[in-house]
Amino acid sequence: MTAEELDSLVRRRAFSCLEELTLCHGDTLPRDTLAQGFELRGQRVPLVGPSGIFKPAILPKSVGIPLSITTAPVVEGKAPPYEDSIEAGGLIRYRYRGTDPTHGDNVGLRKAMQRQVPLVYFFGLVPGKYSAAWPAYVVGDEPAKLTFSVAVDDVRTIRSQVEAVAEDETKGRRLYVTAATKQRLHQAGFRERVLAAYRECCAVCRLKHRELLDAAHILPDRDPRGAPWVSNGLALCKIHHAAFDQDILGIHPDLIIKIRRDVLDETDGPMLRHGLQELNDRPLLVVPRADRLRPNREFLAERYEHFRKAG
Repeated sequence: MTAEELDSLVRRRAFSCLEELTLCHGDTLPRDTLAQGFELRGQRVPLVGPSGIFKPAILPKSVGIPLSITTAPVVEGKAPPYEDSIEAGGLIRYRYRGTDPTHGDNVGLRKAMQRQVPLVYFFGLVPGKYSAAWPAYVVGDEPAKLTFSVAVDDVRTIRSQVEAVAEDETKGRRLYVTAATKQRLHQAGFRERVLAAYRECCAVCRLKHRELLDAAHILPDRDPRGAPWVSNGLALCKIHHAAFDQDILGIHPDLIIKIRRDVLDETDGPMLRHGLQELNDRPLLVVPRADRLRPNREFLAERYEHFRKAG
């Protein structure tokens, strides 16, 4: 087997491993599991390593192209260790390793761009948890800004192509898939940070079943101020999230729960009575311990006014 064939085999196995892991864990992948990776030819092949640009030992040095790139998790209130960007629109901007464009890791990513070799992009959600996007391609290099541009493609589309497609079609598809991927990563990161801040409980009823919990925006993400920060979020179970979105349930800036008047006057079964009506005028049961993570009072006031008018 040639070096190029081994390199290609490792990447195919890595992609297959990730498909299996996402079926098991969903979008949130534990770092320990990624570090365990998979086995090939009797050798353990990790998917991530100690540095953001990672090339496992099994990959041939003569090819010299990394397997994965990783963006560290955001820790709110602290500056990110690297200036990676997954801003809306355009491509993912990935920071060089250090400031030397000739560093081996940067040279490896440049080779990946020149040869269009697929990588895995790991996005840190919270410490110890990551989301993955693959195949990811380096499509631009800006030494003056010390960044590469990265696009994500659709593995299903690539598999179904029998013949090569036009370059502009590939570029357009990658831009579309990258935009969708960035939205998914933003939302996954927001959910993990909010659930961690609320100790994986519904703020209203203290339900602890993670699979039934959502990260609700106070101001919607379409609002220019509706950034995916914990202070713009609430951990809510699916029932109370829906009630909050539909202005059946409101939250006063003093963190007091209010139920819409017409719903209070309804007569129905125990779900309405215990799940909504009895919550009226009660305080939130769970809030973040850190002040900087607590709901933004101004955002709550604006959202509460919308609720009040709906009633």
